[in-house]
Amino acid sequence: MDTRRVLRTTGTVIAAAGLLVSGCTSGDSGPSAAASSTGPQPRSTVVSAALKPYYEQRLTWRDCGVAGFECATMKAPLDYAKAGNGEDIELAVSRKKATGPGKRLGSLLVNPGGPGGSAIGYLQAYAGIGYPAPVRARYDIVAVDPRGVARSAPVECLGGPAMDAYTQVDQTPDDAAEQAALVKAFKEFAAGCERRAGRVLPHVSTVEAARDMDLLRAVLGDEKLTYVGASYGTFLGATYADLFPDRVGRLVLDGAMDPSRSALDLNRDQTAGFETAFRSFAKDCAAQTDCPLGTGGPDAAARRLKEFFAKLDAQPVATGERRTLGESLATTGVIAAMYDESAWPQLREAIRQAMDGDGSGLLALADSYYEREPNGKYANLMFANAAVNCLDLPPAFTGPDAVQAALPSFEKASPVFGRGLAWASLNCTYWPVKATGTPHRLTAQGAAPIVVVGTTRDPATPYKWAEALAGQLDSGVLLTYDGDGHTAYGRGSTCIDSAINDYLLKGTPPPSGKRC
Repeated sequence: MDTRRVLRTTGTVIAAAGLLVSGCTSGDSGPSAAASSTGPQPRSTVVSAALKPYYEQRLTWRDCGVAGFECATMKAPLDYAKAGNGEDIELAVSRKKATGPGKRLGSLLVNPGGPGGSAIGYLQAYAGIGYPAPVRARYDIVAVDPRGVARSAPVECLGGPAMDAYTQVDQTPDDAAEQAALVKAFKEFAAGCERRAGRVLPHVSTVEAARDMDLLRAVLGDEKLTYVGASYGTFLGATYADLFPDRVGRLVLDGAMDPSRSALDLNRDQTAGFETAFRSFAKDCAAQTDCPLGTGGPDAAARRLKEFFAKLDAQPVATGERRTLGESLATTGVIAAMYDESAWPQLREAIRQAMDGDGSGLLALADSYYEREPNGKYANLMFANAAVNCLDLPPAFTGPDAVQAALPSFEKASPVFGRGLAWASLNCTYWPVKATGTPHRLTAQGAAPIVVVGTTRDPATPYKWAEALAGQLDSGVLLTYDGDGHTAYGRGSTCIDSAINDYLLKGTPPPSGKRC
């Protein structure tokens, strides 16, 4: 199981399983070329000489090979502190042009989260064809894969067979030997990233990705940024707003993160979020005739699932292929389905099958979470996820002893998932690049209204994070969805969709505190 702070929309999580479990202006260019490349930056009123060529570049658009979409490549400095030294990074960009009718409103940049989720994949599979028609009519829908992700100088760490082995390592160690094996796996993963992606590892922070977004805004010809960021994409959007508050147009931050929380607190909060989602699933399961966890209520369901995980830990079950289903992959499969309540019927069947000795259903859910292809190749989601998370915040733990001390609080947060998620949080301890970010409040003082959306029973981004971010942002407006699943826009709530559409199309935010 490797689920630490993978924050992405359901569209990028369940798809592989059939469901799914990340312009040209003359204003502020951001920090000067002499500034540090990461961390909060001073605002500059002019484009520095070193950055001017990046802000004035022209994109050459071409057909993507996907109907209706265009693609281009944008250059950005690998290190913003050394812009113009010849060390650049190429970022992949795609767009679906406004379809009309109505006056074009500019570009709408989208990001599905992760970190590590492909924004271009999200655009071409969903946003560019599935966003409400009135929004697609008036905006060019645009995506850039953030640095280190997918098509933009992707971070690579392990090959397919090695990644298969990594995902099966026991993440609920019962003795010193299993604990040592887990630490060894984390160290080997980190060493693989350094060996294969050492050039980009120090330069994939959220701050740098936000600065890339401002380059793209300028190159596209937009005076201000219009943006819909989901999940981790809310942290990326809020970081942009804090760096460039005068460039904020209409920003929607859906499934919000709290940037003031430490890595330890974020992981523990998310553990509690998955427990909340599981209890909703258990209640729904008990009302169905095919529930494999019984009808005794959430506590009884949790005990039964935990007992089943323990059995898998001792004796994995067959899956119909060379991989077996052990506790780690089974737990990831269950967590994958927590992102979207539409996956609950699939999860019920997968658990029932696994209890009968067929682990193929839970394995499919786990594979969808990891973005593993049938041929054994992995997308770079988990590699980029670790690279960004470990750079953005100091590690949650200093070592195994610290995890042991925190286990009671994690198990209190979730009797089912707590132990595994605590140990999974150890990964950044062995990262080869020191973190450049720290927990901090993002205020974006002076920015136009920013709509922050929170779902009350969101598993991956607990609702209290949305409340916190909306409170931190100087112009934050909280929009609440009382429901299940991860994120809210485009997931079936007419109330949510109407409020966000009105904001994007008319510039009118919903009343702060509105609930749907």
